[in-house]
Amino acid sequence: MKEKIRQTLERLLPLVNFDSDFLFAELDSLDVTAILMTLSQEYGISLEAEDATPKNLKNLDSLCELVQRKLNEKQAQ
Repeated sequence: MKEKIRQTLERLLPLVNFDSDFLFAELDSLDVTAILMTLSQEYGISLEAEDATPKNLKNLDSLCELVQRKLNEKQAQ
C-alpha cells in the first residue's frame, strides 16, 4: 500500500519530498486538500479536514497508517 500511495501522491505533487519526516511542513493548504481528496477517492474512504493534522501528515508512513485506520473503520461498520 505504501508504494501505491507514494506513486499516486508523487504524480499529484511532483515537487513534494515524500521521504521527508517533516512532510506537513512542506505542504500548503491546497496540497493537503489534494492529498485528502485523492486518497479518499482512491481508497473509498472519508478523509475530512480534521484528519489533516501534523501527526497524520508527518511522513508517508503516517499517511499510510491514516488510510489503513480509515479502511479498518469502514470495514467495521
